[in-house]
Amino acid sequence: MMKTADLVLTQEWDKTFEKSDKVDHSKVTFVNRYGITLAADMYVPKNADGKLPAIAVCGPFGAVKEQCSGLYAQTMAQRGFLTIAFDPSFTGESGGTPRYMASPDINTEDFQAAVDFLSCCDKVDPERIGIIGICGWGGMALNAAAIDTRIKATVASTMYDMTRVNANGYFDSENSEEQRHEKKVALNNTRTEEYRKGAYSRGGGCLPLPVPEDVPFFVKDYSEYYKGRAYHERSLNSNDGWNTIGCLSFMNQPILQYSDEIRSAVLVIHGEKAHSCYFGKDAFENMTKDSKYADNKELLLIPDAVHTDLYDNTDVIPFDKMEEFFSKMV
Repeated sequence: MMKTADLVLTQEWDKTFEKSDKVDHSKVTFVNRYGITLAADMYVPKNADGKLPAIAVCGPFGAVKEQCSGLYAQTMAQRGFLTIAFDPSFTGESGGTPRYMASPDINTEDFQAAVDFLSCCDKVDPERIGIIGICGWGGMALNAAAIDTRIKATVASTMYDMTRVNANGYFDSENSEEQRHEKKVALNNTRTEEYRKGAYSRGGGCLPLPVPEDVPFFVKDYSEYYKGRAYHERSLNSNDGWNTIGCLSFMNQPILQYSDEIRSAVLVIHGEKAHSCYFGKDAFENMTKDSKYADNKELLLIPDAVHTDLYDNTDVIPFDKMEEFFSKMV
């Protein structure tokens, strides 16, 4: 087995949400099968007794556990679940070099490593483990559910399919062989230049505030979250973004290929007015169409909600529904 590395973890409360007095909080670490040590915040209901159902949470894509994944984890712990919100490989307080990279394989493995950890935790019922993936990690969560039979229930909230958006552009507006070829030429030329220089460039995070009026709404929406109310110094989206070539491998590795073979329960949640809603709708359709395992799948559309409403708007995020959903884990 790979050894867990010693990470330098912040001990003070540095989240973008208020600390709850209904749960106990601590830092934990665990290792994935690539030997990368991941850092997580664990939330345990106060005065919990016996082995608890557990949930691992990650996302959004380019965010850290101090932002909305931690909010989800703490809130679900208030409702009786042992939860962890973890930083994925190469990001935040987790290990892995070079920094600011993404991988459809390694980031799916991060969820499986979280399940490893929870399965061996003496406070957890290993037969009642679920996962929540937010934004880009919603797609990774579905990919994990398709391969990991230990996962009993999955929530994909305001999800992106990162392979689709990298290959096809937003709203599939760049879905042609010619346009993909042009992107590949540009990115691979960047690889050559960066190898020659011996340093990676960054792709840029969200726009600084105030955002120009002529940008698309979802760009403004992201910036107001990451640069404004949920700014965090370790968040990629709050700062300089991913490495320019960091997501190259997503272009030809569809992660939802076998989603129709997921036998465990899945709840897909999306804002009805989110620019990303088509990802959730299509993922649900592909997961259930001609599938033998459609009966325990559900799509929940939240009226009038936009993408980031499901990041931190506790009046919109359907925590009651998620509590009911995960309580049925068997």
